[in-house]
Amino acid sequence: MKTAVSLPDDLFQLAESTARRLRVSRSELYAKAIAAFLASKDDSAITERLNDVYSRNPATLDSRLHDAQLKSLDREAW
Repeated sequence: MKTAVSLPDDLFQLAESTARRLRVSRSELYAKAIAAFLASKDDSAITERLNDVYSRNPATLDSRLHDAQLKSLDREAW
């Protein structure tokens, strides 16, 4: 798919030099960059799904363990 995008001159020049250094076409560099960006944004979807799963069943904690944890906080320097 062909598309046209506008880039600031300095970003375009950096992309050009990076493509030459990596010996890939400009199109390949842009495609890889977009794919990496989209993959990094997918992490939030995973977090949202995990939050949904863990919010269905509230965690329970032994009251003695909870008390011990609270007592240990008093000794910690924050």
